[in-house]
Parts: sequence; C-alpha cells; structure tokens
Amino acid sequence: MQHASFDKYRPASVLASLGLFAVLTACAANSDARPSAGTEGIATVGAQTMRAADKGTVSTTASSTASSTPKDTSTKARARDTSSVRKDTVTKDPPITVPSVPGRSRKDSLALVSAIKAGLKNTRWPVKAAPALPGSILPGRRIVAYYGNPLSRKMGILGELPPKEMLARLDKEVAAWQRADPSTPVQPALHLIAVVAQGSPGRDGKYRLRMTDSLIETVASWAAKKNALVFLDVQVGLSTVKEELPRLVPFLKRPNFHLGLDPEFSMKSGEKPGTKIGTMNASDVNFAIGLLSDLVTQYNLPPKVLVVHRFTRGMLTGSRNIHLDPRVQVVVNMDGWGAPWLKFDSYRAYVEADPVQFTGFKLFYHNDTKKGHPLLTPGELLPLTPKPVYIQYQ
Repeated sequence: MQHASFDKYRPASVLASLGLFAVLTACAANSDARPSAGTEGIATVGAQTMRAADKGTVSTTASSTASSTPKDTSTKARARDTSSVRKDTVTKDPPITVPSVPGRSRKDSLALVSAIKAGLKNTRWPVKAAPALPGSILPGRRIVAYYGNPLSRKMGILGELPPKEMLARLDKEVAAWQRADPSTPVQPALHLIAVVAQGSPGRDGKYRLRMTDSLIETVASWAAKKNALVFLDVQVGLSTVKEELPRLVPFLKRPNFHLGLDPEFSMKSGEKPGTKIGTMNASDVNFAIGLLSDLVTQYNLPPKVLVVHRFTRGMLTGSRNIHLDPRVQVVVNMDGWGAPWLKFDSYRAYVEADPVQFTGFKLFYHNDTKKGHPLLTPGELLPLTPKPVYIQYQ
C-alpha cells in the first residue's frame, strides 16, 4: 500500500508496519477545539489563596484584603454588616476547592473551576433516562481503557508497549482510579481501533482499513487476562456507520465487546481523512444504538456501551435527536489534547454543555505532556460535573 501523510497532522501522523496509516486523533490545534478560557461566574482568586495552593488545594474564595478606612462600629453599621452576611450566605455559590498539582497554572485551575460550576448549574444533568437495566456497567462502575492498535506504536498505548508491559501499566492506572474514588469499582478495558482511517483510498475508495478478525481476537485474548472489556472503535473514512458495523456483529454479540464511533474521520463531504475534522449526526449514533440494542435482545446480553468521541461542536450534530435506549449506554468522550485549561474548556463546551447520557475524558500520555504539562490526575477529573465514568488513555 502506498504511504501517505497529512500536512495538517504531520507531527502526529502514523506510518505503521504492514502499510497501516492513521492519523493520531484529537487535533487540539483546530480552532473549534479551542474555546475561550471560561471564567464567567468564578470568584476572584486572591494571591494569598494561590500561594496556599502550592501546598494542597485551590479555592475560588477570594482572599481578604485589609482596608485603610477606619471601621464604622455603630449599631447601624453592625446591622448592615449582619444583613450583608445573611444576604451573601443565601445568594453566593459555595466555594469550590480543586486539587493542586505541581506545574498547574492559575489558568488551569480557573478553567477547572469554571467547568465544575457550569456543570452544577446545568439542570439537564443528570440526563433523564429509563432506569439502568440489570448488568449495566454505568454508572455503577468506571471504565478505564487503553486505546490504540497493535500494528502501530504511535496510535496509542495499546500498541506502543509489548502486551505484558502494557497490561501491567493499565493495572496501575486502574489502581490509581480506585484509590481516588473507592466508592466506584473500576472496570479495565482495551479500546482497539478496528476500522482505521487511511490516507489512500484502497481498493474500494473508502479511505479506511478494516482490521482482520485475527487481530481482534489477539486483543480479545489480552483483555481476557485482565477480565477487561473490549471496545471496537470505528473510523469510517468515506464509508458509513451503516456499512461498517454489520461486519463487527460476530464480535459485538459477545457480552464483553462494546463499540466506539470516531466522527473525526467520518468524511461526509468526500474529503480525505485528516484534511479536515469530520462529523457524525444523530442518525449515525441512532443506527449504532439500534444495532446494539437488537443484539442485546437477540442474544440476551447485558447492556452495551457506545462511546462517541468529540472535541469540536461540529463533530456531533443534532445530539438532542439521539434516541436513548436502556439496552445501550451512550458516552460522549472529550477527545481533545493540549494544556489542562484547554481540555477543561473543551469538556465544558462540547460535552457538559450538550448532554446526551454519560461522559468520558481522554488523556494523552505524549500530546498532553509534550509542552511540560503533567498528565491530568484522577483527583483533578473527579470534581467535574458531570463526573466522567469513562476514562481513556492514548
């Protein structure tokens, strides 16, 4: 197969063995992936408070400053002060405290607080849906997944390390999340890109490469060693969700197999994958929900999980027309990479502000940290509202 590369994504492009080509997902450099830093509704953070943050936490409560004006100690003044305190107690939001991590900036902390406050004020969370069916994974468990493809070291941690080393590292992440939130059991998962967008058209001109059954079985064998779930991720290229999913049914009818859709590489206008960010709409998601729900009924399976990646507004259109079904649990996964403030703002703008059902958050071992930012920790993500129940590492 002829190799190709995309100029826009050249720093993160993949030229894998066996002719496999794929673009590293979530290009945070895209303008739509950079919402302005949200500070609306955030109390001013005093310098004294920020200095204290180096030792533990950051609070949105403003630090007090001394006034050079003599205090009015009259009875009326005391009454005014008391009235003011009562009024503030009723009208002001409670202070929000977030973890302090060495290397985090004030901008990062404010963006996290802004995302938390926005979620708390959004009355559409939690999403109203039918009660969870027996055997449902969410929200009773939190999924922690390793993402990638064994044929490429650059598409994610799933293929970057030898299987034994990769699984051992996944164990450590699972343990970290379990320590951070002991009340929510952690479910490990392997998230395989099973249909990979390509820079060349291939025989049928669809600009995608389907992974072999044997490769999927290999990843399934790794998952079995850790009692992990398997997600099959689909980058359709110039194909469609309706065309790609039926081939995966023999795997999706297994109880531990689930599905992921990546709108970034759904090129509905005919462009090559990677030349622009693609899109899916509610009808694509509804088709996947329908297929999965039918499998649950036909094979008496526990409910399936469907992950939809998103880091721009246009990647998922008409989301309010998504038809929820208790047999399928839908996660919109914040898939962008970059500085912590950008990731928090993207979560707020493209996931929290547009409720579907559940939320996820993606962490990039390399792209998130290449400018010196420490990788976001479980303690920083758990205060988000809504709280992510699917965590993906690439």
